[in-house]
Amino acid sequence: MLSTLSRKMLMCLTGLFLSFFLLIHFLGNLQLFLPPEQAHLQFNAYSHFLSGNILIKMVSYVLYASIILHALDGLIITLKNKKSGGDYQSERRGRASTWASRNMGILGTLILIFLVIHFQNFWYVYKFGTPPLDENGNKDLYILVVTVFKEWWYVIMYVLSMGALCYHLIHGIHSAARTLGLYHPKFVKWFKTAGIAYSVIISLGFALMPVYVFFTAN
Repeated sequence: MLSTLSRKMLMCLTGLFLSFFLLIHFLGNLQLFLPPEQAHLQFNAYSHFLSGNILIKMVSYVLYASIILHALDGLIITLKNKKSGGDYQSERRGRASTWASRNMGILGTLILIFLVIHFQNFWYVYKFGTPPLDENGNKDLYILVVTVFKEWWYVIMYVLSMGALCYHLIHGIHSAARTLGLYHPKFVKWFKTAGIAYSVIISLGFALMPVYVFFTAN
């Protein structure tokens, strides 16, 4: 059985890895903001490169494990805190983070549901389905993305999920810094500002992607 401190450290490390992955995923998906004609082949070539790279495959296994561990650990911590009236209920660190801290379980659940739908629509179809090929012979993930992002309900769900992700990241980064002992009073303002900036930029950037595709792609 893991101690409370061990669980918080596991939550911290898996969360930081997932945050780093989000940044890499975000930078790669910025290609969706290119003109549709250019984005089509370029995005597919990028996806093909990732799927055939052995290093990326190894990182993907760490990613899957991190998602599962982070979700299970979060569930256990949330249930224990509800029984004991612990950290998430008692923290008072400003209006935004306090609201997020009280609702981390709900936010995490919403994000997990979104991830299941997201993986099913893109990852599963790309890996195990039979998507068409583009003119270069690569699996046409771009057409799959456009098809999904042309559904108005999916765009709304995606944007709302990114809102949940933003609050989750703000509190998560804040808590990770404290767990790792980096939250020194001398740097508290810098950590808080950097965490909020990262969370807003990543979440807003991802939220704009389906909106952009919905209104521009053919």
